[in-house]
Amino acid sequence: MHLTKKIKINPTEEQVDVLWQLSEQCRCLYNFALAERKEAWKTEQRSVKYVEQQNQLPTLKEKFPEYNIVYSKVLQSVLKKLDASYKSFFSLWKNGDKSARPPKFRSGKYFITLVYNQSGFKIKDGKLSFSHKVNEIPLSFEVGNAFDLLAIKQIEIYNDDPYKGRGKFFVSITYEETPITEYVDNDLYQAIDLGITKIVTALNTQGKFFEVKTPRTDKYWNSKIDLIKSRRDHCKEGSKRWNRLHKTYRKIEAKKSNQIKDFQHKLSKTMIENTKANTIIVGDLSVKEMAQSKKLKGKRKRSQNRSTQNQGYLSRFIEFLAYKAEFIGKRVIKIDESYTSKECYVCGKRHEMPLYERTMKCDCGNVIDRDRNSAINIMKRFLSQNALWTGYQKFSDNLRQTGLLMDTCILQISK
Repeated sequence: MHLTKKIKINPTEEQVDVLWQLSEQCRCLYNFALAERKEAWKTEQRSVKYVEQQNQLPTLKEKFPEYNIVYSKVLQSVLKKLDASYKSFFSLWKNGDKSARPPKFRSGKYFITLVYNQSGFKIKDGKLSFSHKVNEIPLSFEVGNAFDLLAIKQIEIYNDDPYKGRGKFFVSITYEETPITEYVDNDLYQAIDLGITKIVTALNTQGKFFEVKTPRTDKYWNSKIDLIKSRRDHCKEGSKRWNRLHKTYRKIEAKKSNQIKDFQHKLSKTMIENTKANTIIVGDLSVKEMAQSKKLKGKRKRSQNRSTQNQGYLSRFIEFLAYKAEFIGKRVIKIDESYTSKECYVCGKRHEMPLYERTMKCDCGNVIDRDRNSAINIMKRFLSQNALWTGYQKFSDNLRQTGLLMDTCILQISK
């Protein structure tokens, strides 16, 4: 399994200059490759593939020697990132998300993340060094002795405010870790529906529910963020007042993000350690698909859409669950959860329900919270897709015998 550690670095002025020179060449390559893709589509209706652009790198470096200062795999990672962005755009567009937009060109103020994949770096005696050909100034940073004996897979250098280049620099180190125990299917399963008002609605094969309400960290901080942004936007960009307000804005955003991340770490650890199930099933539904498509009015529209978009961290929560589970011999499996909250788990009838309607009322007499309905359907879908008919029958029997037995857990985090 692969784990990632984020470490803040403090480069000197000379090292910052080197990082920006490397980023600038990566930015030029990114814009060049993007322009080529746009032109090919405009004139020939043809999609340019990653391999095609990668094969052009040697010729490009001969024609423009300035690209030689950047390690080869870093340039390849720039093209891979662009290719992934295009694939994401086309996927969203084909799935009906007409608000999706193709990748944009990057301005000279944008810091491109430098990705060193398996080579181009060295860690010795707690010091991390990178390969480059800008000048004689070494790119070396203290990261501690913990990584000296680990199998390092990838290292990224990035700026936490890439659009303005005013942020702090970090390295993200991805390394290989051996799980404590191997995964064994113990015929116990837990299905999880991730939502807006309740971040987790979990159901096990005994028919018992476990719910965690979403802490309103975002609601606490959003009013402060809106106030600072409003004041900042009335100032001239780059002025002393604008810079001061922008710095305050970034601090508040960081506090909000750190509180949410801390809550997710604590919750994922608690869930993994306290479930007897070795197999955990979660719905694989993107946040974009959760966005409100029906036009609402007034505060309901603003509150609903903002709340939905703020749940972009749900995918990160799944990642936390996955690596914590793998480390102790459990497994997280993602399945398609389309219509699980709209389809009655009793009779299978599908209902049209906007997101603000939290209770399903079916003609068959079933009245249930939509998140619990979704969790039941996720469990049923997993068991049926994997032909676990014995488990499916036991789950159905337990559900009938226990009813909707539920434990409610509300975890609070400090503001």
